[in-house]
Amino acid sequence: MHAFAALLDSLIYTRSRNAKLKLIADYLRATSDPDRGWAMAALTGGLDLPGVKPALIRALIEARVDPVLFRMSRDYVGDTAETVALLWPAPLPGTIDDRQGADAMPLSLGGAVERLRHLGRADAPAELARMLDRLDAEERFALLKMATGALRIGVSARLARVALALAFGVDVELLEELWHTLPPPYAPLFDWLEGRAEQPTAADVPVFRPFMLAHGLEDARVDLADYAAEWKWDGIRVQIVHVAGQTRLYSRTGDDVTGSFPDVAAAFSTPGAVDGELMVKGDVQGGEAASFNALQQRLGRKVVSAKMLADYPAFVRLYDILADGAEDLRSLSWTERRARLEAFVPRLDPDRFDLSQTIAAADFTELEAIRAGARDAAIEGVMLKRRDSPYVGGRKAGLWYKWKRDPLTADCVMMYAQRGNGRRSSYYSDYTFGCWTDEGELLPVGKAYSGITDEELRQLDRFVRGHTVNRFGPVREVEKSLVLEIAFDSIHGSTRHKSGVAMRFPRIARIRTDKPAEEADRLETLKRLVT
Repeated sequence: MHAFAALLDSLIYTRSRNAKLKLIADYLRATSDPDRGWAMAALTGGLDLPGVKPALIRALIEARVDPVLFRMSRDYVGDTAETVALLWPAPLPGTIDDRQGADAMPLSLGGAVERLRHLGRADAPAELARMLDRLDAEERFALLKMATGALRIGVSARLARVALALAFGVDVELLEELWHTLPPPYAPLFDWLEGRAEQPTAADVPVFRPFMLAHGLEDARVDLADYAAEWKWDGIRVQIVHVAGQTRLYSRTGDDVTGSFPDVAAAFSTPGAVDGELMVKGDVQGGEAASFNALQQRLGRKVVSAKMLADYPAFVRLYDILADGAEDLRSLSWTERRARLEAFVPRLDPDRFDLSQTIAAADFTELEAIRAGARDAAIEGVMLKRRDSPYVGGRKAGLWYKWKRDPLTADCVMMYAQRGNGRRSSYYSDYTFGCWTDEGELLPVGKAYSGITDEELRQLDRFVRGHTVNRFGPVREVEKSLVLEIAFDSIHGSTRHKSGVAMRFPRIARIRTDKPAEEADRLETLKRLVT
């Protein structure tokens, strides 16, 4: 456990991507099985310990220290695992040293996982407490972070797998395909990487293939003779694979989301692999796509009721084809794959799958005008794809570009603030903001924490501390006097919010110290932007 704790501690304080890769690679080469496999599972979000929940951890610490002290400390630190790790009291004399056998040995990462993953909720509290008693503060932090699956150390699942590929000198795209066929702690994978066994195979398994991603277009222009244009739809990107009677849906990060969309999986029975945008139908009769707000009703659900399936029917708008039957098409050009996709789509259920149409434009200037006029609820922007590009995993310069539509903006009044997490845990960095009703009431319309510089963060933190009028646990209510210009991609009607609206991707564009709060935007102005 000590080595994993040291790794997490180093990653938290390391900004450089290359330095993070080296830290993980060095750990993987130096650590034995199964510890390194479970470490990779934790770093990639593949570790599930159902008996350990945040509420359990809070109950354990509040039974040992003053609950008010814990809550005040949690508010200041900004992270439950770190707070508990620091506050956890030393065990009574004799309760640790007298143990025999395995309990007297240092706790390994693999040993901790094996104990916790087989425990039910009734047994987990006592076992987790025994483990915390045996560890130092750094190790307690690592154990709690791992157990709750909330690492927040600046390492994505993709970055961890890149580090694994670098550690053993293999191609990361090959590793990505094999990764999703093996459960943690990945013993067959490490046996192959270290030359003790043959490469695992993915025969007759609906494997994940790394997505091809796009760079932002920025201010560049491209020649439409070389690039095809199509709409960038506002859903979630998915890959659908059918092999040997099995269908799987994968998210962009490689997570298996088949269980959340059984209706889509059941409708895809043609051998092959396709790439598309998963959305929800708005007008069920017409089959048009609804806004992302409707799709959110389906996301993250492990059990989908019949009513949910009927009220929010999912479908996929297809962009690309990666395999037709057993034939791998990724090396073909986009033009060739497009022709294969157009021939493939008619073999699918038309209620669940359709083809993302290309945009007809004579030149880039005409495309700019088409993009500027697009305010459909399901359109996020335009994709530009080089016609001769193969389908390659990751972002490759010059092949695909995403050209998001210009954001909308609104002047809103800060209402509440809350401390952030990780590097921002000492600052009030999460802000709730609102707009005025015609009756002069200020109603919340969104929450944002991004878009500001470090200096602006400090400026807003000083404002919150100096203008607090009320406290609700970790949340501070502030004087309604500071205006923030909020940029957002789109806005939709919402029955879950008192204001009746929900913003998509809100971020702070600038701090409007020049504008009186009473001149901030009205709610009716936002409602006229609803798509």
